[in-house]
Amino acid sequence: MIIAVDGPAGAGKSTVAKLLAKRLGFLYIDTGAMYRALTLKIIESGIDAADTKQITRMAAQTRIELVNTERGGLSVLLDSRDVSRQIRQPQVTALVSDIAKIKEVRKVMVQLQRRLGSQGNCVLDGRDIGTVVFPDAQKKFYIDAQFSERVNRRYKELREAGLKVTLEEIERDLNNRDTIDSTREVAPLRKAEDAIYIDTTPLSIEEVVNKMLGYLNG
Repeated sequence: MIIAVDGPAGAGKSTVAKLLAKRLGFLYIDTGAMYRALTLKIIESGIDAADTKQITRMAAQTRIELVNTERGGLSVLLDSRDVSRQIRQPQVTALVSDIAKIKEVRKVMVQLQRRLGSQGNCVLDGRDIGTVVFPDAQKKFYIDAQFSERVNRRYKELREAGLKVTLEEIERDLNNRDTIDSTREVAPLRKAEDAIYIDTTPLSIEEVVNKMLGYLNG
């Protein structure tokens, strides 16, 4: 069974998707982390973000693996190197949407995501899982929240991770990412027609996951 979880940045989709997968005993695939890993490599390599040909070539030659840990976490391996923490750095966050909108890069990533998802029972979260990557997913969710709530959640998440950020920086970043994600030419962020919409603004993580489980068991 494939479960697709889509939604804007900061809505909490990765958190609930990860917990949902753990509760179901499914594989969790964080597609956003895959784009972040490639973005990190681009930054470290000093490649110009406007050089789409070189970026596409690098994407095709890059090995990205997602490994579920015993504690229910997710390790992101970039060419066999664990970059789980580095991909959350502000400079990666600021650039990832620009990299993710490159048509040829998305083709490479979608192939990898489909290959990972074909392994069996899994929960995938991202921007275009239910619309492009797995349009025939057995269950689709669209996780959303009010903008102010998304800003506060992302701020808390990054501060707890030890990163020094301000609310103003997070607000600018989310505004920018919303614009890029929803207006890009290839696979823009949108709710699949058959996706279940959940506004997580007034809900706790457990309440959201229980609501999702209710739809799955109903």
